[in-house]
Amino acid sequence: MRLGLPPEVTQLLSSGLARSAGSLGIKVATAGLTYITYVVLSRTMTQSEYGHFAFGLALATVLAIAAAVGQPTAILRFWPEALVAGRRDAALRAIRSGTTLIIIASLAIIAVLAALVFVVTNTVTLDDTTNHFYGAAFLVLPMALAEFNSAALRAQGSLWTALLPRDIIWRLSLPIAVIALYAMGIVLSGPDALVLSAALLIGALGVQYWSAMRQNLELRLQWAGTRDYWVENGAVSRWLLLGALIETAALNIDIILVGLMDSLEDSALYFNAFRTAGLMTLISYAIVLVIAPMITRAFYAREMRKAQLLATASVWVGFSFALVVFLAFLLFGGPILSLFGPAYDDGQLVLVLLAIGLLADAATGPSRTLMMTTGHERTYVYGLGAITLIGFVVQVLVLPYYGMVGLALVNMITRLVSQAFMAIWCIVHIRIDPTIFGVLRLRRPLAA
Repeated sequence: MRLGLPPEVTQLLSSGLARSAGSLGIKVATAGLTYITYVVLSRTMTQSEYGHFAFGLALATVLAIAAAVGQPTAILRFWPEALVAGRRDAALRAIRSGTTLIIIASLAIIAVLAALVFVVTNTVTLDDTTNHFYGAAFLVLPMALAEFNSAALRAQGSLWTALLPRDIIWRLSLPIAVIALYAMGIVLSGPDALVLSAALLIGALGVQYWSAMRQNLELRLQWAGTRDYWVENGAVSRWLLLGALIETAALNIDIILVGLMDSLEDSALYFNAFRTAGLMTLISYAIVLVIAPMITRAFYAREMRKAQLLATASVWVGFSFALVVFLAFLLFGGPILSLFGPAYDDGQLVLVLLAIGLLADAATGPSRTLMMTTGHERTYVYGLGAITLIGFVVQVLVLPYYGMVGLALVNMITRLVSQAFMAIWCIVHIRIDPTIFGVLRLRRPLAA
């Protein structure tokens, strides 16, 4: 299908996809380093201790998103919206106040988590340690700040400073540190690995702040004006927070559920299967990191043709890669999982079921980003919240009888329904088709 693209649109797509190539390079390296980290930890720990790490990391991820109070998504909306309106002071305030809010919320969540664990351990006799909960607490603040900093720097157009410290420096230093300690005869427990991860991430954030200051990029915190910012944008931020929590819960609640209701050993297996399946969306995520701010700017500038072109180009590149990886999982899923150790190679069916849901994710492109950055965050929360909640209840009922396979099957169905809902909403109400079928929508308007 040939589309008569105007020169300025062709240039827009070329620049966007060229920048996505840089994002892709980083994300490919990130995926490799993350996978190596999990393999190293899995090989140097017992399955039980690795389960403690997997559980703690999933818990910390959910709590970090809560601590971010919706600001990573908010800055992707407020920064371009304010700049298009000529209000740079409002754009700067969004970053400074957002950083302040995240620090306050993180400290509050850490205090509540520590207090809950302390009370439970002193009132109930437990069969297992609770140190992995404390280890998760160490990760909450640095993970929340890392997520916001990445979004804020991408909104300002600095891809490398946004991604390099967290995605490369942190993820490279962690396996190196684990291997070095193992060589010295120090075998980390799950909580130890969580604390080490937090310390190294804090160091990576220090590098990021230093680099941002050298480039005159904004990452500062400022209390003055934070109250006014929250009064003005708090309602939107709360909806964005709920949306981010729903998405994060959908990616991590299964691991937590298996750890609480089944065993930490099975939690480790499910964790490895889910993280392996997540490789399918590697390119989709890398492209959206760059394309999302461009689509948002085009939307608020009412350049809907450009927005549709960017969405269509990004979804097709991401889906093509996801489909190839999915076929690899069908054929070689068991051997791939055995990289973590012989105890994990029987998780191929779980891997394939999870991968089917993520294939639908890749086929619907930047649906979530469109809903969350174009004023449809309430619909996202209501719709996805209801679907996710129903899926969670079904998983709780299914897990005792059908184990991880039943859990993965419900996850797959829930994701298929949720992605279909988001895609249809974008097509009908935002007037942008983010799916692989968006190319059909382009032909007639561009020919006209």
